[in-house]
Amino acid sequence: MATPTASRLHRHLLSVLPSRPPRASSSSSSPATTQRPSHRPTSRLHCSSSPVEAPLPLAKGGEYRPSFADDFLLAFFRAKMVEEVGWDSQKPGYAGLIEVANRLMVKGKSALETEQSAVRVLQALFPPLLLDLFKALLAPIANGQLASMMVARATALSCQWLMGTCSVNSVTLPDGKSLSSGVFVEKCKYLEENKCLGICINTCKLPTQTFFKDHMGVDLYMEPNFEDYSCQFNFGVPPPPLDTDKALKEPCLDICTSARRRREIGSNSGPDGLCPQV
Repeated sequence: MATPTASRLHRHLLSVLPSRPPRASSSSSSPATTQRPSHRPTSRLHCSSSPVEAPLPLAKGGEYRPSFADDFLLAFFRAKMVEEVGWDSQKPGYAGLIEVANRLMVKGKSALETEQSAVRVLQALFPPLLLDLFKALLAPIANGQLASMMVARATALSCQWLMGTCSVNSVTLPDGKSLSSGVFVEKCKYLEENKCLGICINTCKLPTQTFFKDHMGVDLYMEPNFEDYSCQFNFGVPPPPLDTDKALKEPCLDICTSARRRREIGSNSGPDGLCPQV
């Protein structure tokens, strides 16, 4: 499988980052009261969202307007997924990312293989030493509660470009205590766009749970709601065994294009209408 070079990431960034407007000629006069930007962009990556409970930036009509950092994160994440898949979509932006995610799902010979591929994509987003230090130094503090709260806030602040509006909330830990280590996604954009329960489970839920546990030392139980497309992240809560996880026992989504085709030709999905890709 050919591995895309760094130029592929460069092309992704050029396709999504806004071009700089031409600078006005120095010979033209401008009023002395012209305001200058209060800050200049630097090479440091900042979180794209406002404070956790603050609303996302909205364009006219209430539509979400991605920020500069959102565009960068989308291009970066997509480039890492393309490296894993060995294929890229011709579509720009989020629509292209969804097509690459579908190819990741098709590429895997089994659900486990797809999950492992998705875990590698998540690993590639972080410097290896950072993950090792977090797991060794921060994860053990206060029985993992500090790390759980930290990753909950980081997720809510940096992943809204992928999932949509989300906020930190409190969850109940296995010992019965309440901790503000949850993230509630109001309506997951990733699920809404890919329209497939199997892609949600095998490229998002299971690999994300595995990644946080194995590479950051933080338990995570994700509870997607396939009726309203919301999702609850429970950091600090271990996931149940696969055979008792209710998300893996859900029927195919009504909006799933593959399920529609199977119904049209009279072909059954899995037992009791379960998604055959889970």
